[in-house]
Amino acid sequence: MTRILIADDHGLYRKGLRCVLDLAFPGADIVEADGFDSAMERLEDSGAFDVALLDLNMPGLVFPDSLREVRSFYPRIRFAILSASDTRADMLASLAAGANGFISKLQTDDEIVAAIQDILAGKVYVSPLMVNGPQLHAWNEPPARMAEQATDVEYAKLTPRQRDVLPLVARGLSNKEIARELKIAEATTKIHMAALLRVLGVRNRTEAAVRAQMLIGRPDGGRQDGDGAKPA
Repeated sequence: MTRILIADDHGLYRKGLRCVLDLAFPGADIVEADGFDSAMERLEDSGAFDVALLDLNMPGLVFPDSLREVRSFYPRIRFAILSASDTRADMLASLAAGANGFISKLQTDDEIVAAIQDILAGKVYVSPLMVNGPQLHAWNEPPARMAEQATDVEYAKLTPRQRDVLPLVARGLSNKEIARELKIAEATTKIHMAALLRVLGVRNRTEAAVRAQMLIGRPDGGRQDGDGAKPA
């Protein structure tokens, strides 16, 4: 039985796509998620999906870092990005981060079904809209150059979720304890933790805790978006 995960915060599109896939893949188990965190919960509860379709701009997904990390945690699942974006940079960054396909939401239902069939068959799919567009010269850029990697460890450069995790790392909490504090799945915590290690440029949790303590001690490191309050 084919198992498909659709992760998209736009309920109307998500449910419409599910209807299309229900008809195209009779008997398939199709599971929905309305954001990155809920998608990670679905994967943790039952990770035996054949393909996971992730909306590029859904809440919680830090592109392309989240894609790269979830891809490393679930190497047997085929991942594809769903996007209304028509930029070649997003496509190349997705492929460089390990996506098995980049599907445009502007494509027809039949094209999207064909794309998923290709991805399930082990192929790498790219929307023809990306290939035939006017920015063909972008293909000359090395994919690694398109995959933006966070190297600045200043607090202001951290994502909101990484800012949530940071003080808990400084306290030396485990992934399970951080998950409990933030009320998210432990698998989600692992994703955010791995991304945070890379952003901080450290090799392990001990170094991360030291660096986190330094960042929290910065003049701007303990503030929440201008309100001056210290994070819990």
